[in-house]
Amino acid sequence: MATTSSPSHLAGLGTSLRPSPATRWTQTFLRMCRRAPLGVISAVLLIIVALIAIMAYDVAPFDPLKTNFAQTRKPPSMLHLIGTDNLGRDTLSRLIHGARVTLFVAATSVIIGDGIGFILGVLSGYSGKKFDMVLQRILEVLLAFPTLILAMLLLIGLGAGLRTVIIAIAVTRVPGTCRVVRSVVLSVREYQFVDAARALGASPWRIMRRHVAPQCLAPWLVLVTVNLGTAIFAEAALSFLGIGIQPPAPSWGNMLGGVLAEAFKPPWWLVIFPGMAITLTVLCCNLLGDSLRDLLDPRIRKRLG
Repeated sequence: MATTSSPSHLAGLGTSLRPSPATRWTQTFLRMCRRAPLGVISAVLLIIVALIAIMAYDVAPFDPLKTNFAQTRKPPSMLHLIGTDNLGRDTLSRLIHGARVTLFVAATSVIIGDGIGFILGVLSGYSGKKFDMVLQRILEVLLAFPTLILAMLLLIGLGAGLRTVIIAIAVTRVPGTCRVVRSVVLSVREYQFVDAARALGASPWRIMRRHVAPQCLAPWLVLVTVNLGTAIFAEAALSFLGIGIQPPAPSWGNMLGGVLAEAFKPPWWLVIFPGMAITLTVLCCNLLGDSLRDLLDPRIRKRLG
């Protein structure tokens, strides 16, 4: 005698066959490792650097501000693994605490600048008309200035300090992000699902929030990762020039700039290690951005197979 399954039984069977969230995350991670190994390695290294920066007070072997004039300019040894600076401060401890300052400035400025750029790009691309025209002319004026020159002008006007460095770098991130997001919105607003939502009577704010903005998240995430490396470089350059994070607070930029300003030929360990920290972190951000672009862009993903 044949038996029939109830709808509730079939629903329970479908639920049992569906993979768990942990399984789906594992499959996604393995797929990323296979398609973009450099991106995964870069992400892991950035996470390690961020964790070291967060736990700087527990990881650093010495106080980064404590001077010891009996240990000035000592080369790397078992006591001081990467040497000491001109005031006898442990270079490794200052490098770890400098990561805390540099990454905080870079991450905060990118979140603020790219967040504002994302909102303005969606509004400008969808609304168009006079608002779009006026906003694009303002952004063209900002884009006419090189990034560091614009940040230096803002810092000169606002004064040096942690907050003003964040504001200065955030302002330089807005124009490029806004232009990229706007170009995506200009194509998305012509899609059929946007026309359908408009025909059903959805308001422009609802269309932008529910239908247009989500389509711009993938390119925006790529911009955030790339701009994170650019912001780290900008903070280091401003601190190197003496108008960013002010001593004695350590950052990678003022560690490099301070020692070069004090001596024509400084000890090699005071130049190599801060420079390597900046270079490797920026490189990891750029590699992660390229990997995210390859994974999130459907055309590139299809070509890569």
